[in-house]
Amino acid sequence: MSSLNSLSVAVEVASRKRDDARKVLQDTQAAQQAARAQLDQLEDYARETQARWGMKADTTMKPEVMYHHYQFMDRLGHAAGVQTGVVGDHANRVEAARRNLLEAELRLASLRKVMEKRRHDLERAEMRRDQKQTDERAALQYRSAMQGSAGRE
Repeated sequence: MSSLNSLSVAVEVASRKRDDARKVLQDTQAAQQAARAQLDQLEDYARETQARWGMKADTTMKPEVMYHHYQFMDRLGHAAGVQTGVVGDHANRVEAARRNLLEAELRLASLRKVMEKRRHDLERAEMRRDQKQTDERAALQYRSAMQGSAGRE
């Protein structure tokens, strides 16, 4: 029975680790979604800005204004590039968290399977003991009955 208790504790610990791994995965997915949303905002802003500054046939722009516009667009592009890297890093973290969760779930499943097998083995051993006791009682009763009938003859 102590082996079942030990396995029960191991299953409980593995369950907690699995739950923790699931929470980490959820947190990393949320962070990835936030980073992706920020990248989408940057890209949308860059498109809107470019559309507002689009050249019109009858509009002339001063070279200084165009220089600042291109410089600003370059900075937006750089920020979007950096954010793309951040999104990629988050994707790697999400994948690592998924692997950790899968490993925790596999560990928990294998511990549960071992515990169930151990429980089944103990139940079978108990049934064999009970059957052995029943057989011994029946044999004793049979001997007593045979000795009693032999003594009457």
